[in-house]
Amino acid sequence: MILFVEFLGVGRLLYKLLSFCFIYYILYYIIMPSVSVYNQNGELVKHQKLNDKIFSCNPQVEIIHQVVVLSLANKRHAFAHTLKKGDVRGGGKKPWRQKGTGRARAGSIRSPLWRGGGVVFGPNKERNYSKKINKKIRKKALYMCLSDKVREKRLCILDKIELPEIKTKKFIDILNKLIPWENKKILLVLADNDKNVVKSARNIDKLSLTPVESLNVLNLLKADYLITTVKGIEKIEKHYI
Repeated sequence: MILFVEFLGVGRLLYKLLSFCFIYYILYYIIMPSVSVYNQNGELVKHQKLNDKIFSCNPQVEIIHQVVVLSLANKRHAFAHTLKKGDVRGGGKKPWRQKGTGRARAGSIRSPLWRGGGVVFGPNKERNYSKKINKKIRKKALYMCLSDKVREKRLCILDKIELPEIKTKKFIDILNKLIPWENKKILLVLADNDKNVVKSARNIDKLSLTPVESLNVLNLLKADYLITTVKGIEKIEKHYI
């Protein structure tokens, strides 16, 4: 009887272990998205598993629209500026006495009713167009844009990007081996500020560079392709999770 109970306990433990392994297999190998990793010669190196929380989000246009409007509004600055009655030069003296002239009462030649006077309810350069939004909404929109790049197969991951010298031609050769990038906008997300890579890539037309910390929805929406490294993906998952 005791042996039967012990055997039953071991069986339950084994069943739980097998169940856990099966669930882990389903989550890691089936549900979690996977992308190919290439070297600088365009050769397949391995397959990289991505965090499904960041790279497997269903798009919601309303949320992305909110974040885009917010980003554009926060970039906006007020330049138009009109002068009010108190800002216009002159007009301190009363033009004529209050009564006895037969004319309408006037206290200043800079009245908004007069030519050359101040402006009522005109634009002011002190106007603030900035908006606020919840951090969770901002992150969710970023997740959606990253997921869209994976879904459309427009995310290109390199094992590393190394250049022995500052040479734009060599970086163009790398791009030619990776993606059909002619007449396409590319966003290069860098995990490290490598001087040779930055100075070689920044002179290429329609290519934008950004560090992982500055990645945003506007940049992702404008770009046709997103290029980064394995280290860049790891940093994105760590920074934005």
